[in-house]
Amino acid sequence: MCQHQPPCPSADSADREAARLTVHHPEQGWSLLCNGVLLFEDTGELLPDGQIIAPHRPSAGRIMKVA
Repeated sequence: MCQHQPPCPSADSADREAARLTVHHPEQGWSLLCNGVLLFEDTGELLPDGQIIAPHRPSAGRIMKVA
């Protein structure tokens, strides 16, 4: 699917979110990555095989403060 050099990470790799955007609809809250992953504004994902990845934003207790 990906024509980039070097190729984007595949949909089943841990760094799949590093793939390039192909379609971006911020007004609707989603983007389509080059590897076929639908990435949602709430950080949830829908993989090309139909697998759902729950939103994974850091919780308020895990946010690091920069001094």
